[in-house]
Amino acid sequence: MKTYQAIATITLRKGILDVQGKTVENALHAIEFPMIEHVRIGKIAQFNVAADDAETALLTAEDACRKLIANTIMEDFHVTISEAL
Repeated sequence: MKTYQAIATITLRKGILDVQGKTVENALHAIEFPMIEHVRIGKIAQFNVAADDAETALLTAEDACRKLIANTIMEDFHVTISEAL
Protein backbone atom coordinates (compact mmCIF):
# COMPACT_ATOMS: atom_id res chain seq x y z
CA MET A 1 0.00 0.00 0.00
CA LYS A 2 1.25 3.49 -0.88
CA THR A 3 0.66 6.83 0.80
CA TYR A 4 -0.88 9.58 -1.30
CA GLN A 5 -1.35 13.23 -0.49
CA ALA A 6 -4.81 14.61 -1.14
CA ILE A 7 -5.50 18.31 -1.51
CA ALA A 8 -9.16 19.29 -1.48
CA THR A 9 -10.05 22.80 -2.63
CA ILE A 10 -13.43 23.77 -1.21
CA THR A 11 -15.43 26.79 -2.37
CA LEU A 12 -18.95 28.09 -1.93
CA ARG A 13 -21.26 27.16 -4.78
CA LYS A 14 -21.65 29.88 -7.42
CA GLY A 15 -25.21 30.82 -6.44
CA ILE A 16 -24.34 31.41 -2.79
CA LEU A 17 -23.25 34.89 -1.72
CA ASP A 18 -19.64 34.86 -0.53
CA VAL A 19 -19.78 37.58 2.14
CA GLN A 20 -16.09 37.22 3.01
CA GLY A 21 -15.10 37.44 -0.66
CA LYS A 22 -17.28 40.52 -1.18
CA THR A 23 -15.74 42.20 1.88
CA VAL A 24 -12.23 41.53 0.58
CA GLU A 25 -13.20 42.79 -2.88
CA ASN A 26 -14.57 46.04 -1.41
CA ALA A 27 -11.39 46.50 0.64
CA LEU A 28 -9.23 45.90 -2.43
CA HIS A 29 -11.17 48.55 -4.33
CA ALA A 30 -10.64 50.95 -1.43
CA ILE A 31 -6.85 50.49 -1.57
CA GLU A 32 -6.47 51.08 -5.30
CA PHE A 33 -7.19 47.65 -6.79
CA PRO A 34 -10.42 48.35 -8.72
CA MET A 35 -9.33 45.95 -11.45
CA ILE A 36 -9.84 42.94 -9.14
CA GLU A 37 -13.38 41.54 -9.27
CA HIS A 38 -15.43 38.48 -8.34
CA VAL A 39 -13.36 37.59 -5.26
CA ARG A 40 -14.31 34.22 -3.76
CA ILE A 41 -12.77 32.91 -0.55
CA GLY A 42 -12.47 29.17 0.02
CA LYS A 43 -10.50 26.67 2.04
CA ILE A 44 -8.02 23.89 1.44
CA ALA A 45 -7.89 20.57 3.26
CA GLN A 46 -4.68 18.56 2.93
CA PHE A 47 -4.40 14.98 4.16
CA ASN A 48 -2.72 11.65 3.45
CA VAL A 49 -4.53 8.58 2.19
CA ALA A 50 -3.18 5.02 2.30
CA ALA A 51 -4.32 3.16 -0.81
CA ASP A 52 -3.22 0.58 -3.36
CA ASP A 53 -3.27 3.11 -6.23
CA ALA A 54 -3.96 6.77 -7.03
CA GLU A 55 -7.47 6.10 -8.33
CA THR A 56 -8.50 4.42 -5.05
CA ALA A 57 -6.89 7.26 -3.07
CA LEU A 58 -8.86 9.81 -5.11
CA LEU A 59 -12.15 7.98 -4.59
CA THR A 60 -11.46 7.71 -0.85
CA ALA A 61 -10.58 11.41 -0.56
CA GLU A 62 -13.67 12.45 -2.54
CA ASP A 63 -15.85 10.25 -0.33
CA ALA A 64 -14.35 11.87 2.79
CA CYS A 65 -15.07 15.32 1.35
CA ARG A 66 -18.62 14.36 0.43
CA LYS A 67 -19.37 12.86 3.87
CA LEU A 68 -17.59 15.28 6.23
CA ILE A 69 -14.92 17.70 5.00
CA ALA A 70 -17.12 19.78 2.67
CA ASN A 71 -20.66 20.94 3.30
CA THR A 72 -22.05 19.69 -0.02
CA ILE A 73 -25.27 21.65 0.40
CA MET A 74 -23.36 24.93 0.12
CA GLU A 75 -19.90 23.99 -1.12
CA ASP A 76 -18.22 22.41 -4.12
CA PHE A 77 -14.88 20.63 -3.89
CA HIS A 78 -12.11 19.46 -6.16
CA VAL A 79 -9.52 16.89 -5.06
CA THR A 80 -6.04 16.34 -6.46
CA ILE A 81 -3.88 13.34 -5.57
CA SER A 82 -0.12 12.95 -5.67
CA GLU A 83 2.31 10.48 -4.17
CA ALA A 84 3.35 11.59 -0.69
CA LEU A 85 7.02 12.36 -0.25
